[in-house]
Amino acid sequence: MNFMKRNVEQEVTDQLAYRRKMLQDWRGERLTGHQINLASIDLNLLVALEALLEYRNVTHAGQHIGRSQPAMSRALGRLRGLFNDDLLVRSSTGLIPTPQGEHLAQRLPSALRTIREMVTSRSVISKESGRGATLAIPDHQALAVLPRLLPWLRERAPHLDTLACLPFDRAVRGLEQGDIDLAVGHIDVQLPGYFRRSLYTDRFACLLRHDHPALAQEWTIDNFATLRHAAISTDSPDHFGPIYDHLPNLRADRSPILFSSVLTAAVVASATDLVLLVPRRVATQVSAMLPLRVVDPPLEPAPYKVMLIWHERCHHDPQHKWLRKEVAAALETGAD
Repeated sequence: MNFMKRNVEQEVTDQLAYRRKMLQDWRGERLTGHQINLASIDLNLLVALEALLEYRNVTHAGQHIGRSQPAMSRALGRLRGLFNDDLLVRSSTGLIPTPQGEHLAQRLPSALRTIREMVTSRSVISKESGRGATLAIPDHQALAVLPRLLPWLRERAPHLDTLACLPFDRAVRGLEQGDIDLAVGHIDVQLPGYFRRSLYTDRFACLLRHDHPALAQEWTIDNFATLRHAAISTDSPDHFGPIYDHLPNLRADRSPILFSSVLTAAVVASATDLVLLVPRRVATQVSAMLPLRVVDPPLEPAPYKVMLIWHERCHHDPQHKWLRKEVAAALETGAD
């Protein structure tokens, strides 16, 4: 009995001291016009208050959040001091809320739900979710990738607001700063702070006009080297190193003619003796539009590995995970 008496006395003392302190703080805030400092408030009290207002029974509320009846009683005392209001009072049917308690009962669940969503942030992005996306992709890879990617996203994510495709040359800075969501292309090395996922491996093919003189000769490495080649310039104006779309360097007799666009190079090749070396997927797309032959080169360049690339700042973001999954699924589905 003495033990219980001491507990009750201590609880009353704690409640009075806490209410005096909170009243002083409240008066000070009112006088200075400043907002209450949230750092001085135990947010666990709001969880307890939510349960108390829902169950209107100290024991049941404590069971709901895993706290003992004495702990919930102490929490109620502190809450009364915090809000300078009784919040819940006894009646013939149990605890009933005061007007202030009723006001909090209406607003508190929504506020705590927002906080829980902010902390957990585990919602899965569905295909109904509207959002935008920006991809960086090389000119020639866009020819191979977008005809498959766009219909896939239209079916899987019809509410995707926008899909912007930007040049690949500023991929590193854009990914880091959030201007670009994903990059699709070739990357030789793993840069710190960047992730990559292999999408598919392609091989190279040559594009020549249908009546090119070289097609009437023996197709050897020496003959191939004597031809005038077209190449796609991939120099990045930002000089961000090894993230770029790289085509193999050939030891040709003459320097290649550089083009900024694969389609421009292909159109010129269809009317001249230029030879254009591109990934086979790209060659297949271009030859369907222009009078060009697709021919295997007389040498075996290294395989052309197409990657999906992103920055670590977005690695754990649920929306970004969803976007990566859909882009990878679209492109891996059509892998050779």
